[in-house]
Amino acid sequence: MTTDAVEPNRRDFLVVAGNAFAAVGAASLLWPFIQQMNPDASTKALSSVDVDLSPVKEGQAITVLWRGKPIFIRNRTKTEVEAAVNVDVKTLPDSLARNEALPADDPATDANRTVKGHENWIVLVGICTHLGCIPKGQAMGDERGEYGGWFCPCHGSVYDTSGRIRKGPAPRNLDVPPYTFSADTKIKIG
Repeated sequence: MTTDAVEPNRRDFLVVAGNAFAAVGAASLLWPFIQQMNPDASTKALSSVDVDLSPVKEGQAITVLWRGKPIFIRNRTKTEVEAAVNVDVKTLPDSLARNEALPADDPATDANRTVKGHENWIVLVGICTHLGCIPKGQAMGDERGEYGGWFCPCHGSVYDTSGRIRKGPAPRNLDVPPYTFSADTKIKIG
């Protein structure tokens, strides 16, 4: 039994070098096309928002923008917190928390819609879940509906002080965006 070993020659080297050169060239041409699919700097900047809550007094609310959506932030009074805590979740049209930081099937208790230790603060995506209107209730003189939260004048949806749907055609509670407290009076949304 004889084995013939084929010695590499100059042609083999040229084929390997040519293929490597073509691969590097193709990669350098494709890189700009792949890179342009990444989000630009302005989009990355909107991915999170830092909010200073120190100017917001008890009973007041502010609205900030995050990813082009209005975010309702309210410093609830003790009465508003108590009213939200004492709601029986079984009586709600939507019994799910709708909190991005929790599992999807968690109940809509007030504790599941706020951060422990900061129960007076409620942070919600301020878009009505019926047809995408912006509910009233952020300004001191706004109509807030019979549950003291938010009222969508377009079709009459009424939300309580925890942002849960209580009356009207809206099918879901207001969503709770992902947020964390970086200090007692500072939050980071996103």
